[in-house]
Amino acid sequence: MIFEAVKPPWEIERRILVRVDAESDPSYGSPPHERPIEELLKACIVNVDKPRGPTSHEIAFTVRELLGVGQAGHGGTLDPAVSGVLPILVDEATKCAGAIMSGGKEYICLMRLHEDISDEDLERALRFFTGEIYQVPPVRSSVSRRIRARTIYRIELIERDGRNVLMKVACSGGTYIRRLCRDIGLYLRCGAHMQELRRTRAGPFVEEKAHTLLDLYSALKDYRESGDETQLRVILRPVEEAVEYMPKVFILDTAVDAICHGANLAVVGIAKVENTVERGAPVAVMTLKGELVAIGRSMMSAMEMLEKDHGIAVDTERVIMKRGIYPAIWKGGKRPS
Repeated sequence: MIFEAVKPPWEIERRILVRVDAESDPSYGSPPHERPIEELLKACIVNVDKPRGPTSHEIAFTVRELLGVGQAGHGGTLDPAVSGVLPILVDEATKCAGAIMSGGKEYICLMRLHEDISDEDLERALRFFTGEIYQVPPVRSSVSRRIRARTIYRIELIERDGRNVLMKVACSGGTYIRRLCRDIGLYLRCGAHMQELRRTRAGPFVEEKAHTLLDLYSALKDYRESGDETQLRVILRPVEEAVEYMPKVFILDTAVDAICHGANLAVVGIAKVENTVERGAPVAVMTLKGELVAIGRSMMSAMEMLEKDHGIAVDTERVIMKRGIYPAIWKGGKRPS
């Protein structure tokens, strides 16, 4: 039985709206999946299948040491007792942690009720907790303990065996499933707790495409000893995958280097825009080859970007692409002949 409030980010329909019919010059940049391994290592994500036991920080540290990179962070903490999808962001990709958080999460949870409850009462409780809810983070959490609004997109009741309830929960980032189970128990006046938990999705990263640390070690061994990068390419995902569910604005080649220097994006630099772009919301600024240039905040809606002929469309907040990959037309530079 499924209780649903709104569609999770991975099920929202996205369409590309064209402002200017343009193409990207193949002389500059490269499609994300064609990057050399050395370039990929500077901004990538490793979708780790975290085992129970280590902390999320320990997993990130291990990935950093294995890859020999400067930075590694994770896209949403998992408690030591929880297993599942833990995206590890490497170097420049660490700037995209918020994009993964905004892409939603999905969990398989075993909840234990403290008393016998009828199927009707349980279903009523699951329906009540679907949609917008309010939570106070647990005492042991790393964030301030204030009331926060979160969204439960969907709860699927998979199976029930007496007081044991197996369910799949799709929710917004920052939702505490342990707290959700406790609150369901309070609502039913019987008490409940989270018995076991596994994360099956973090934004665009899913359980079916997760890899163990041993997989990463083996792939690195093959690459370093024989130069075989086949398996390593499967594991190291381009930074662009982190923003898969973030609304996107695609820009002309002539605007790319200006954004790389921190400039805001003007309407005249836009070629295409996703229909999901809303005023005031985070957006990903992309090249026409699908490369991530920067993350910013939209100053216009998608339709405004299509209709206006001047003005600032995106306030640039975090630059991902290195300077100099595209020509500095904005400085009066000229393309090589």
